[in-house]
Amino acid sequence: MTTTTTALRRVGLAAAALIPLAFTGLFVGAIGQGESSLDNIPVAIVNDDVLQNTTTADGTEQPVFAGRLLVTELTGADGFDWTITNAQNAAAALDAGDVYAVLTVPSNFSTSILSLSGSDPQQADISIRTDDSHSYLTGSVAQVVGQTMTDTFGKAITAQYIGGIYESLGDLGTSLGTAAAGATELSTGATSLSGGLGEYTAGVGSLAGGLSDLRDGAWGLTRLTDGIDSYTGGISQLSAALTQLTPAIEANPTVDPAIAGGLRSITDQLAGAAAGGASLSDRATSGIESVQYGISQSADGAAQLSAGGPALVSGASGLAAGATDLATGLQSGADLVPAADSGAAASTAEIVADPVTLSVSTANEVSDLSQVVATFLIPLGLWIGALAVFLVLQPVSRRALASTASSGRLVSSALGRAGIVSAAPAVLLVALLHGALGVGWSLLPATLGFSLLVALAFTAFHYLLTIGFGRGGLVVSLFLLALQLTSTGGIYPIQALSEPYQVVSPLLPLTYAVNGMQGIIAGGSVASVVVAAVILLVFGAGSVLLALVAMRRSRRAFSLGLVPRAVTP
Repeated sequence: MTTTTTALRRVGLAAAALIPLAFTGLFVGAIGQGESSLDNIPVAIVNDDVLQNTTTADGTEQPVFAGRLLVTELTGADGFDWTITNAQNAAAALDAGDVYAVLTVPSNFSTSILSLSGSDPQQADISIRTDDSHSYLTGSVAQVVGQTMTDTFGKAITAQYIGGIYESLGDLGTSLGTAAAGATELSTGATSLSGGLGEYTAGVGSLAGGLSDLRDGAWGLTRLTDGIDSYTGGISQLSAALTQLTPAIEANPTVDPAIAGGLRSITDQLAGAAAGGASLSDRATSGIESVQYGISQSADGAAQLSAGGPALVSGASGLAAGATDLATGLQSGADLVPAADSGAAASTAEIVADPVTLSVSTANEVSDLSQVVATFLIPLGLWIGALAVFLVLQPVSRRALASTASSGRLVSSALGRAGIVSAAPAVLLVALLHGALGVGWSLLPATLGFSLLVALAFTAFHYLLTIGFGRGGLVVSLFLLALQLTSTGGIYPIQALSEPYQVVSPLLPLTYAVNGMQGIIAGGSVASVVVAAVILLVFGAGSVLLALVAMRRSRRAFSLGLVPRAVTP
């Protein structure tokens, strides 16, 4: 055995001894970020909320943009790498796998929040959309984080608005107390009014009695009219007598002419007085009758007013009693309303249910957890299957190295045998996927074709390892297996791992095998499946080309008498 062979064997033994440590160390290193691992997971947030204006108690307008407050709350808290974008870009990023979830704040978010203080309150709803074709666990984690944040934000909103309502109730209690005090004053005034009306009606009764007596006395004025009639009649008789006597006196020569002239003047005046006597009598009679009628009407009205006085006093008393009952009721209501205490309002508001809800939708949803796990375990099984193939099959024999066959023929012959063996578990795993795990048979061509491609690519790579490193290549495979188990992602987001593993993940074949299988089963983007298939095809073809180079090196070493470890006697 040559010195080179011995050295390679020792290196292989040392590597084999370090494999358990490599597995443990890689897993520990992968989760080294601890609680901060979620901060690197990309999630988009779309704020479609529309700014609203509300009028405060003092009449000033105040803008309300609750969606912005929620976005600030989310982006400022731990958990996820939030990216604020629009709906179109967010949908494209989710479809491409650039983000694992999209949280959307609807356009009526602020309107719903403001409705809490109105007569028709509405729940404010935000939505989270995930995609199982990229990462199953990320969607679940996003839902938990989103629910936690909406619960917290909703409670803050409830405390603010319900607290304001509660303080308003306290102000209402104060107003009711003031109204009760006013009702008490009303009761006092009504009582005083009742007393004053009693005195008033007593005076009206006295007035009615006096007017009744006056009416009785006014009927005596009728005698006055009779006297006036007698007087005017006497004047008329006297005037008539003098009128007859005056000519005789004037004709008597013995009568002094001056006396006769004076008598004529008196006679004429009496005649004038007699002429107006009838008019005077009529006017006196009419005036006295009017006075009598007026006094009679006043007496009747005063009597009616006096008769209604007791009812008026009773009504005023009832008003006073009603005002007293109103004051008592208002005060009782005021006592039942809690006081406007901000501390009490805040503590009461804390127990109010959260007004913000969360709706979740999942694109390409995989409802069966076993199918989710299968997207990772099938490629993993095909890697282990390829490793097992070369634990049984030797990559090349001494006879083949010494033959005249071309290196290309030797490589194709060995890969043909190994490929047939590797294809068998691929077929069995696909049958298990559809038969036992419930994946639709319509996906059989895609799952079978992709699984065969993965099996052949992994077989070509393991053939390269065994040709290049002999049995030590299988140790390298185990080390790469440990690295891929921690760095592939698929079920969990790769951003949750330490940064070195995120860098390595795109370089590992298992990453694309898992992504492609996940895209097929979940019904994700066809482009992502095609990309994964092309990369695996290139990976397999590159492994074949490098295996051909390694075969030529092995044959050269064999011709020089150096037997590579890959060759069994």
